[in-house]
Formats: sequence, C-alpha cells, structure tokens
Amino acid sequence: MLGEDASRVRGVVSSPVMHDSAFKHASGQAVYVDDISTSEACLHVYIAISTHAHANVGAVDFGVAWKSEGVVAVISADDIPGANDIGPVVSDEPLFAVGAAGGVVECEGQALFAVAATNFEAARTAAAKVVIDYDDLPALLTIEDAMAAQSWLEPPYKMTRGDVSAAMEASPNKIKGRINIGGQEHFYLEGQAALAIPGEDADVTVYCSSQHPTEIQHKVAGVLGVSFNAVTVEVRRMGGGFGGKETNGNLPAAAAALVAKRTGQAAKVCYDRDDDMIMTGKRHEFRIDYHVGFDDDGRVGSIIMDQAARCGWSHDLSLAICDRAMFHADNCYYLANVEINSYRCKTNTVSNTAFRGFGGPQGMVAIERIIDEIAFKLGKDPLEVRRVNFYAPHENMVSDRNVTPYHMKVEDCVIDEIVGELVVSSDYETRRTEITDWNAKQPLLKRGIALTPVKFGISFTKTHLNQAAALVHIYSDGSVHLNHGGTEMGQGLFIKVAQIVAEAFQIDIDRVKITPTNTGKAPNTSATAASSGTDLNGMAALDACQKIKKRLIDFASSEWGVAQDNVEFQSGCIRIGEDKIAFDALIAKAYLARVSLSATGFYATPKIEWDRATGTGRPFFYFAYGAAVSEVVIDPLTGEYRLLCVDILHDVGKSLNPAIDLGQIEGGFAQGAGWLTSEELVWDQAGRLKTHAPSTYKIPTASDRAPDMKIAIWKGGINREETIYRSKAVGEPPLMLGISVLMALSDAAANAMGRAHYPALDAPATPERMLQIITGGWG
Repeated sequence: MLGEDASRVRGVVSSPVMHDSAFKHASGQAVYVDDISTSEACLHVYIAISTHAHANVGAVDFGVAWKSEGVVAVISADDIPGANDIGPVVSDEPLFAVGAAGGVVECEGQALFAVAATNFEAARTAAAKVVIDYDDLPALLTIEDAMAAQSWLEPPYKMTRGDVSAAMEASPNKIKGRINIGGQEHFYLEGQAALAIPGEDADVTVYCSSQHPTEIQHKVAGVLGVSFNAVTVEVRRMGGGFGGKETNGNLPAAAAALVAKRTGQAAKVCYDRDDDMIMTGKRHEFRIDYHVGFDDDGRVGSIIMDQAARCGWSHDLSLAICDRAMFHADNCYYLANVEINSYRCKTNTVSNTAFRGFGGPQGMVAIERIIDEIAFKLGKDPLEVRRVNFYAPHENMVSDRNVTPYHMKVEDCVIDEIVGELVVSSDYETRRTEITDWNAKQPLLKRGIALTPVKFGISFTKTHLNQAAALVHIYSDGSVHLNHGGTEMGQGLFIKVAQIVAEAFQIDIDRVKITPTNTGKAPNTSATAASSGTDLNGMAALDACQKIKKRLIDFASSEWGVAQDNVEFQSGCIRIGEDKIAFDALIAKAYLARVSLSATGFYATPKIEWDRATGTGRPFFYFAYGAAVSEVVIDPLTGEYRLLCVDILHDVGKSLNPAIDLGQIEGGFAQGAGWLTSEELVWDQAGRLKTHAPSTYKIPTASDRAPDMKIAIWKGGINREETIYRSKAVGEPPLMLGISVLMALSDAAANAMGRAHYPALDAPATPERMLQIITGGWG
C-alpha cells in the first residue's frame, strides 16, 4: 500500500515526476558512450563490411591497411583468441567473416574485419584500401525467394485449436487474402557504440549502448576466451533502443574489447548513420495469407493464417519473434477454430532482430485487416464486427470465449470497457456519420476513420528470462544508492524504479541516487525488453528495500521497546510508538548499532510456463489493453494524406508515473503510425539497402502529428496480478495503437473508390501505395 502521507514526499509512486535525465537530454549534458572522456591513446575502430549479398571471398591481403597512416591494428577472423561468434541464441553469426585465407559472406553489411587507428577517418581510409575479391553465389533476398526454395531457419511451426476444416465448411461467408507488412528501421538517435578499457590480467571493462549488458559480457568473454567474471559491462543510458540494441550491440562491443586487449589501449567503436542502418537488423517484414469463415454478424468461425517472415541470414532472435507474432495473431478476438502456420525465412539480407512489440505488431496488423475486410463484405461498421469478436470480459469467467489459440485463458479482458468509454469520449459514432456526409458532398478529398483495440501479452516467452536482481545501499547520512539490472534508453525505467525505492522508504526521490547498470553489481540480468523492465527490476528493488526495512524495524523495535507492528515508515520519518524520528537520524543510529544497510533483491515472475513443443501454456503473466481512434483525409489524385485527429485511451494499470506513461503512449503511437505509413525499407535486386539515411528513410516528424490529439490513461485500470503497485507495462503496447491509422487510411481509400471493392492496402501505406490502390495499380 502507498504511504498515508505520500503526498508530502516528492517523487514517490504515482507522482508525475519528470525523467531523471530530462534537463540533461534537453541541454546536451547527458553523457553517452561517445562522450566519455578518454586519453589521446584511445584507438578508433572501423569495421569493414560486405558489399555483396552472398559470396565466397578469396584470400585477403591486409598488409596495405597495416601500412596506412595512423593504423595501430588490423583484426580479422584469424586474430580471435576465443570463439568467432556473437550469435545471441544460436552460434551462427561470426564476429568477422574473413581472415587472410578469405571466407564466406551471407549478406550486405556483414562484418569482414576491423581496423584500429589514431582517429576514425584514418581507420576507415585504411580499411577501404583492402581489396576484397568476391565470387558471387546465388542469393535469396525476399520472402518469395525463400518460400520457393524452402529456405527456413527451422521447419514450419504451427499453433492450432478446434476443428478448423469443419468450421470453415459450415461458415456461410468466407474471404481469402494476403497482406504484406514492411519492416522498420530503429533509427535510435545514438548509434551503436562501445568503449573498451583493458585492465589487469584478462580483465576488460566495456561501456556500451546496449539493452542487454549481460549478453555483451558473455559474447565479449567468448570472443576473448575468458570467463564471464573477467568482463565488466556498464550502461548508463542509451540514446534510444527500441529493441535495436538488444543484440546488435554484440559486434561493436566485441570488436572494441578485442582491439583493447590486443593493443593494451582503450578502443572505441561508433558506427556512422549509414553504416549503422546497413549493418543492423530491422523489424521483420511479414507476408501473411489468410482464409476466414464467418457468420452474418461478422463473428469469426474458422481462420487459417500463414505467416512468413524475412529473418535474414542468421537466427538472431527470429524464432522467438515469430512465435510472438503467432501469440498476437488473435489480438483482442476469440478465435474458436484457428490454425496459424509460421515460416521463418532465411534470406541473404541483414538478420532482422527485436523491435518494439517483438513480432506482436505484425500479427495484430493481419487480424485487424481481416476484421476490416469482413466488415466491408457485410456492409457493417468495422467496430461492430470488432466488438462481436472480443474475448469475454473478465467478469464472465464461465464463458468459453476466453481461450487463446495457444490454450491460455484470458482472465483480465477489459477491452470492451475501454472501447465503450473511447466511443463516447471520442464521439466516434457521430464523427463516422459526419464523415460519410462530408465524403458525399466533397468531390475530391475523402476522409476515413477507424477505432482499433490492443491486447498485448507481458512477459518474456522464454520463461527463465523473467527474473531480475537489484542492489540497494543506504549510506550513514541517509542517502540511498540504487542499482539494478534494467537499462535506461529514454523510456523512464530508472526514474520509475527510483520512485519505488522512495515509496518504500518514504523519502524524497532526490535522496535516491540512480547509478549505471553494471554487471559487477547486478549479475545474470535479462535484456531490458518485452515491456517487462519495470515489472522485473521494480519488484527486485522493492525486495531489497523490504529486507533493509525489516532490519530497521527490528532495530527500532528493540531500541525503543515497542512491538514491531508499532513501527511505521511515514513521510520523511519513522513513527516508533508515540515517537517520530527523522529517516536520516534512524539510519545514523542503525549504523552505529552495526545494522546492515545494504541488501540485494531478486524477483522471478510467477505463474508463467510455456511448452513450445505442444503449443500450450501460459506464456504471459497478464495483458495490457488500449484503443485508439484515428481520422485521416486523403487526396485520391496524388495518394497524399494527413492525420487529422487521434483519440487514445490506454490501460497502464495503476500508473507509477503518469507523465512518463503518457509520453510512452504518445511516442509508441507515433512510432507505430510511422511504421505503417511512411517508413519504407528498399533493397535493390543485388540485396543492397538503398534507404540507409534520413534523406531516403522517412520517420515521423512533429509535422506528422495530428493537430487534434487526445491521450488519456484509463482510470479504471488496475492489474489483477500482483505486479509492482498493480501497474502495467507501457513500453510496447502503445505502438500497436498506430494500427488505427492504417485502418483509417483503408477506410478513406474505400470511400475514394466508391466502396466498389475492398482496398487491400499493404504496409507501409505510402502515398505511392495509396495512389496505386485507388487507381487499381496494385492490390
């Protein structure tokens, strides 16, 4: 429970406290990896990359690079003392692809070798002098190529429930279709970066921009051939991550560490923007085919979905990502008879990786397209069809309409409540009627509107990853030192966990010192991912605080001669019987009495389990919900469009920090809308990425924001599971609110076409694609 006098203490749980680095971000004072002060002896490392998609590489003469001005080291596959591997799950991703004898490259952007020099330009210039002799091999570049060749990372995987064939045969209405969903560049503001400082013996310290310090520790240790305890990894902050720094950071960190240990000098790797975009994995591109049977109300009776994902040349995290796309193929909808087939396509393109939502958004886009198309065929408002297919509400647990395709019971469904409130607050029904009237009178421009829901599962689907550790010290002056295994990438994790600690001790948040994530303090951490950073690390920090509080209560009880239940932490003080003593004063007394004021904390998420072999279990602790209404206007002569109005109502449970949560909701929506509208990745026929700079890849800007945008946290929100102060995750779920923009564009396109046939709009729905759909060029 929250403290009774919590309102008098600044920054405790539920307070809208600003981000701990807000002023530093705005003023440029925040220190990122490339800002860390180093000596003039620090080496700058350039990683040479393949310019071919698939080829044998002949013998390589590195001598010309060694002779280049400023060069201190040239490192290839021949110079790795440990394992030439940085694959996060499967050992199929070498650090460097070539040595003096040559090697094989499997995609453009694959790392070949590294040059370390006194400055970055010298290193890049030297690397460019090395001649690479490519002997091209056949390359599979697209999903179609891989499917035709049956080039898969593993055999096709299936989830199924019910009697799909019989239900399909009995359905009075049927549709078949396909949707192509493009990938997405992370476009974090700070690129991939790592700084390695060699230490005594085998030791090395790596400062990096990573969501997964422990994985960096393991991969660096593996490359160097040393134990994990020889490698310390520290992360104070990232300039954005979005999943792109979960595994992509392994390469720069391992390269920097290898150079540092080989030369005895500090070494830094910082990608430039073009190289970063070429070398790093993206959100997975999907092709999803569907066959659906439904009744006259639009209720889905049977559904088959074939999901094919372009995974790239190595495994990375693709298997888990594709699993999550299957987990979210239902979104908020009960599918009584369902078959989901997944094809994890191995292609000669960069290995795609984690991205906010981790496959879930792609699964959701497909089912929202299906619901939209069903409504079009029946001549109904898509919202009507959505609501008739919703899972049973949480109050109705006797219903049989609450089991997912993976046989998990949905026990917390509140989506109909949220949608019902949003329909009223957004005036959806009136606006939809007004848009119909406006379109009938408007000879040129056409408007569209859509309301789409979100149900997103929270937990790592690899059960063992759902654990966290924390370390809390109280110094003798009453100031608090906080450390935990989560990483800060701008999402506000650090400030939320600090609020939890302030709440526990009932002290002002300024007394809590936030410190960098460090593998020497919090070992064996999981990635800050799966929207579980606060759930895991917040609970671990609270566990540490409760251990210290128990010691303090025991001490106060003994020292004052009162019962333990008569000792209470209040705002800035502790009540001991009839007395009150300041927090700092009690700490000073406890120190003199030799009471331990330091504790580690640990947390493991309960209830979850998943059997991948049978496709059954409870992979998620709970679900987060939300809904959005988007309204757009399009010009059918050019395909150009504008987002006019957005209304969002999102469930964060009991908010730990409303200011941070609102920022995450707005940012997530914008990123989701950008993915589905303007962010287009283009490769040429040789497998080269052509959109590798801001000039050719368009992320949303301030001008793309709807001029009328209303965002609210759902007041009815509470987590029915025992999470940290009954809050819910807010990192990933809001991204999928952006699906409402794609569906609104589909509605507008249908209106522009006189609703003659369904506009099978692929994503991203660029103006060019909109024009082609309207004029019949595609689709």
